Amino acid sequence: MQRAGSMMSRLGSCLQALPSALRRSLSSAQDVLRRTPLYDFHLAHGGKMVAFAGWNLPVQYRDSHVDSHLHTRRHCSLFDVSHMLQTKIFGHDRVKLMESLVVGDIAELKPNQDKVRELQNMGSDVGLEVMDNALLALQGPTAAQVLQAGVADDLRKLPFMTSAVMEVFGVSGCRVTRCGYTGEDGVEISVLAAEAVRLATALLENPEVKLAGLAARDSLRLEAGLCLYGNDIDEHTTPVEGSLSWTLGKRRRAAMDFPGASVIVPQLKGKVQRRRVGLTCEGAPVRAHNPILSTEGTVLGAVTSGCPSPCLKKNVAMGYVPYEYSQPGTLLLVEVRRKQQMAMVSKMPFVPTNYYTLK
Repeated sequence: MQRAGSMMSRLGSCLQALPSALRRSLSSAQDVLRRTPLYDFHLAHGGKMVAFAGWNLPVQYRDSHVDSHLHTRRHCSLFDVSHMLQTKIFGHDRVKLMESLVVGDIAELKPNQDKVRELQNMGSDVGLEVMDNALLALQGPTAAQVLQAGVADDLRKLPFMTSAVMEVFGVSGCRVTRCGYTGEDGVEISVLAAEAVRLATALLENPEVKLAGLAARDSLRLEAGLCLYGNDIDEHTTPVEGSLSWTLGKRRRAAMDFPGASVIVPQLKGKVQRRRVGLTCEGAPVRAHNPILSTEGTVLGAVTSGCPSPCLKKNVAMGYVPYEYSQPGTLLLVEVRRKQQMAMVSKMPFVPTNYYTLK
């Protein structure tokens, strides 16, 4: 069993409820889209296929978006996330490569948990292999119970953000990682592409499990306060601005040897100009790009993601505001369809997370 390495990040029932990056992806041409190994499986199970980030993926199935969302919170759902790149980094300088790309302390991770060419040209021993695997996410409070019936390993010994290779429902060589992007307990299973349908079919035989698509995945991650790259964070966002300072390794903070250290370390020690915050509000749903204003009407920033919360029965959103307006409880305004409505800065996650950790 090993600690998992840095995960390279990672609608209302109508498409208008999707965040802007997602919505733009859904409008791209269908004839150039890539398909996951489960494409025909999705169609057979009533999946409504849409374009997303160059892939043809299910936005929902026969159940409504809200039903899928709530089923995940109460039971468990199966998501096809095979569009996410899976790679294997190898060579003596594999840690050097990873630490040139991220702010985390990769050296402290146990094993198994184009920059490659640049390091190779400098004499580094490193290589990268893109894996031809599917990736299935089983998420929800009963996910471990469902999976335990198909594995010999004791999943009680597999805490959040650790992984192990095991046979799953007769499919050998699966890497099971205790993680996900819903805020619930669950796993992501990397499986050979040729075995993906077999494994998904076996998981669906348990009545606890239902299929869920992009719509539920988006509202679940938003309730959990998790970022969508391209909306809530991008290459211009620092971890401090994005309220992601926990990703910065202690050793690397001291050494200041990570990308952007000269900008990020001073932000850790003083006030940053802007911060990502959570917002709750009543009234019309808040969407990406809606302006955020002070109670005096001064524009402070913009919403980056927003949707009605199926669990809380009120609107939740994320956005960026100046540091002095970022404290929970701060009253603000958001502008929706040229009308202003009250909003309050709220702690995230909006819904408590249920990650499995060892006692």
